[in-house]
Amino acid sequence: MTDADWTAIEALPTTPLADLFAADPDRVSRFSADVAGIHFDWSKTHLTAQALAAFEALARSRDLAGRREALFAGEPVNITENRAVTHTAERGEGSDDDVAEARILHARMRALIDAIEAGALGEIRHVLHIGIGGSALGPDLLIDALGREERRYDVAIVSNVDGQALEEAFAAFEPDATLLVIASKTFTTTETMLNAQSVLQWMQEAGVEDIYGRVVALTADPDRAVEWGVDETRILPLAQSVGGRYSLWSSIGFPAALALGWEQFEELLEGAAEMDRHFRLTGLRENAPVLAAFADLYYTQARRAETRAVFAYDERLRLLPSYLQQLEMESNGKGATLDGVAVARPTAAITWGGVGTDGQHAVFQLLHQGTHLVPVEFLAVIEAGDTLAPDHHQALLLNCFAQGAALMAGRRSDDGARSYPGDRPSSTVLIDDLDARSLGALIAFYEHRTFVNGVLLGINPFDQFGVELGKEMARAAGQGAAAFDPSTNDLIARAFGES
Repeated sequence: MTDADWTAIEALPTTPLADLFAADPDRVSRFSADVAGIHFDWSKTHLTAQALAAFEALARSRDLAGRREALFAGEPVNITENRAVTHTAERGEGSDDDVAEARILHARMRALIDAIEAGALGEIRHVLHIGIGGSALGPDLLIDALGREERRYDVAIVSNVDGQALEEAFAAFEPDATLLVIASKTFTTTETMLNAQSVLQWMQEAGVEDIYGRVVALTADPDRAVEWGVDETRILPLAQSVGGRYSLWSSIGFPAALALGWEQFEELLEGAAEMDRHFRLTGLRENAPVLAAFADLYYTQARRAETRAVFAYDERLRLLPSYLQQLEMESNGKGATLDGVAVARPTAAITWGGVGTDGQHAVFQLLHQGTHLVPVEFLAVIEAGDTLAPDHHQALLLNCFAQGAALMAGRRSDDGARSYPGDRPSSTVLIDDLDARSLGALIAFYEHRTFVNGVLLGINPFDQFGVELGKEMARAAGQGAAAFDPSTNDLIARAFGES
């Protein structure tokens, strides 16, 4: 990658959105795409034909096509850890060996689900899933989005080490009808293992016999799970090459497959595979994840936008912004290139957001009249998820579409307090019907978008060393083996009553 690639992008003209529409009556069709029952609209961003040409040059310079093929071929694209990245193989799109391994592990997961349904582990009505990061965010999103009308088990996803989170689950569940699911890639994650031990203690104090007989482990280190006490027949392995924030397609998706049913889980995989094929085989100017990444980079690099807002106008997608925070910021929140030198420009934007229409009466004030440039992404679903009068869903969709229109159009007034500058960018993701297939495609879209951003920035989106330092220091503090700055030492002393 040369400086000229970025110079061309940074020199792009900042033509107002209204002028872009006026100059091109076909702008909506030129800057939109339809994949897997999802319509993507970037026409209200500042992307232009000139911008696309500049980003295509950058993509050639960064060998995006080659990196994309390497990803699907199972080559070690996670450079810093010398690992392949095989979450697409979990959906059937990858090297033959990786796909075959994923199918074997999926068959094992389905067999365990069949056994649970047949009563092999006793009466199970509740599932208490313990994990953190992607091991919790992924299953939580799936179950909350798809399991509102009907789920076969009560499921609680607990990630926080704060005991109040566990106690809430304890109050709702009966110990002798609860299945404990422990999701930890290494089976050493401090917060997860502490929570899991507390669940076992809860079961034991309630008089549950053979508490380890009610435990399922989801891990890339089965030996550690066996040492901890889990029977090997109830261990569901996942490949080391499947990263935590990309893992809901693997055994980490077990609680979702159990609660929603295997057919739903397979539909989820197929929807993601459809997006995989689109990403792999479609030209850059028609490629949804690529176009989204181009828009992301235009605003972070040419316009120096520091954040990106995501608002879901559907209650079923309320957890999506939190899911994307980890996916995008853990992947691309890096300070070094693949060559190990300092990155000379902004990397990931800060992802934040919420649900509409709540956000309109809170943070949208800043979006419309504040001094920060914040690209906004709206998500909506055409088919209503509720059974109330159509007025509800109609009002929801109209509010979503109107917000994007208002951000772009603005309204000038001599009264500054009532003036809206407009020319504020947004994109819209409009889903025909929110089901397992479309949700799988949507999540895969965001994964590939994140990958493209990382490639074009010249960084590795698949490691996450930044999460380790604070955890290491917390462990050292707990062992009394660390000396901190005066402020931290004072806080520890105040909290633990030390003089």
